[in-house]
Formats: sequence, C-alpha cells, structure tokens
Amino acid sequence: MTTQTQPIQAYSLPTPNGQKLHIMLEELGVPYTYHRIDIGKGEQFTPEFLAISPNNKIPAIVDPEGPGGTPISVFESGAILKYLGLKFGKLYPTDMRAQVQVDEWLFWQVGGFGPMLGQNNHFSVYAPEKIPYAIKRYSDETHRLFGVLNKRLDGPEFIAGDYSIADIASIGWAQSAERYGITRAEFPHFYAWFDRLNARPAVQKGLNLGKDVPRVSLADDKEAQKILFNQR
Repeated sequence: MTTQTQPIQAYSLPTPNGQKLHIMLEELGVPYTYHRIDIGKGEQFTPEFLAISPNNKIPAIVDPEGPGGTPISVFESGAILKYLGLKFGKLYPTDMRAQVQVDEWLFWQVGGFGPMLGQNNHFSVYAPEKIPYAIKRYSDETHRLFGVLNKRLDGPEFIAGDYSIADIASIGWAQSAERYGITRAEFPHFYAWFDRLNARPAVQKGLNLGKDVPRVSLADDKEAQKILFNQR
C-alpha cells in the first residue's frame, strides 16, 4: 500500500467542489496541508495558482511525492479524486467493470449534478434579474437529477455499489437538498444515503474543513508560494 511522508498540498475552499477534496483526504488518512484560496481577493487568478489550476478554479493539489517520486499538480475535482484513489488504492476499484460504474457516476456528478445545481442557485438567488424561464429550467433539472439519484439508490447503499469517490463527489452538493425542495417523502432512498454518508466522521470533517480557517492571503503564505512555484 502506498504511503505518504510529505503532506499533500490542498488549495481549496469549503464549497461543494472543495469539499470533495477535503472528504477524500480525510477518508484516506494521509497527511495534507490546507491552503485557503481567497477568491474574493482574486487569488485564483494569480500566476502562482494558475501554475497548478489553469482554469482558475478550486480545488487543486500538489503532491510532492507524485509518479516517479517527483511532484505533480492536479486540478479539477473529479481528476483529483481519481488520482488519489488510484495512488492509494482506496475508494476507487481495481476491477475494470467496477471502475466503469464509478466513472459513470463520477462524470454524472461533474457534468450534471454539480453544474445544474449551481445554475439553479445562481438564477434563483444571485442573478440580478429574475428570469422565470431560467429559474424553472434549472429547478426542473435539479428535481430530475435528485430523482435519478433516488432511483439509483433504491437498493444499493452507495451510488456505485461500494463506498467510493462517486459518493464523495456528490455528498457536498447534496447538502442543499432541502433548499431545492427535495423532501424525504418523495426521495426516501436519497435521504437514506444522505444520512448514511453524513454519519461518517471523515465526511463531517471534510464538510467543515476551512470554515473556521483564517483568511491568510496567498501573497502572504511564503511556504505555499514556494511549493506552487517549484512543484513542476
């Protein structure tokens, strides 16, 4: 089994996408250092951060003990989950058929469950102009996606059979279910899964990581700057 001696450097925030990384690191039990990327100050656009996350989004990681023993950076939450699962041989299966199933639901989340809920939230809450068509479109799609998940979980305890990165990818986004009108009466299988995951200590730690971390600017974090500039 792969061990980690130097901490993985995690650049993130306590958002649904950032929480995927936090939960994964907690579940793996590997050493890591959390660096808050203050998007309010535009730190996602700095040359240091763009060196590891060219799409200027969190989360991103630098693994000082990457393939061949040399550092590697990884951006995009789904790619990070797969990288860590493959490296440590946990939460991502070795059997190819099982891998396909996990990948299907991982890509379902990164391509639909996350973005559509995000659009729903934007048009329903933050958009300066309330557009009924957009609100209805994304509300309906949110309801449909929760229905897909509820149907999938009619029987299996976890999304892809065994507990995996497919579950980790979705649970942060699922925290907002009640706000979107997703009721326990209509979606009982989803809520059974929801309660099951939220009972896991690593999930709770991952969901809360960063919520009480002081906002240290990346410009003032000399250790983070050194890692970012020297990681390749």
